[in-house]
Amino acid sequence: MDVTIQASFLPHDDPEASLAFYRDVLGFEVRLDVGQGAMRWLTVGPPSQPDTSVVLSPPAVGPGFTDEERRVVTEMMAKGTYAMLVLATKDLDVTFERLQAADADIVQEPTDQPYGVRDCGVRDPAGNMIRVQELS
Repeated sequence: MDVTIQASFLPHDDPEASLAFYRDVLGFEVRLDVGQGAMRWLTVGPPSQPDTSVVLSPPAVGPGFTDEERRVVTEMMAKGTYAMLVLATKDLDVTFERLQAADADIVQEPTDQPYGVRDCGVRDPAGNMIRVQELS
């Protein structure tokens, strides 16, 4: 069996802020931009991985969500506990400096973790936790 990751989804509450973060700060390319206003889906990904994408979508959209579920998702997003994305880079210090220079919401500076990786943590404009690990 040959299974690959094609896309994963992260919520956003401000498409322009998310676009600026993922495109301008992280250097992802925009692959798809559909909808308008708060109902806008953005598909982005690293240029070096054309078959793998992150879909930035409005949170808790669809007929299956109750108002209470939307409220909970919104609260969790604000705390950074709803969704996470783990990225990797060859030079964590350079990547971290770029994130800092862009005024990203820094959660943790580059750190040698007890589980064997060196990484840092930031939040995207929607509050999603982004961990960036250094490739060894």
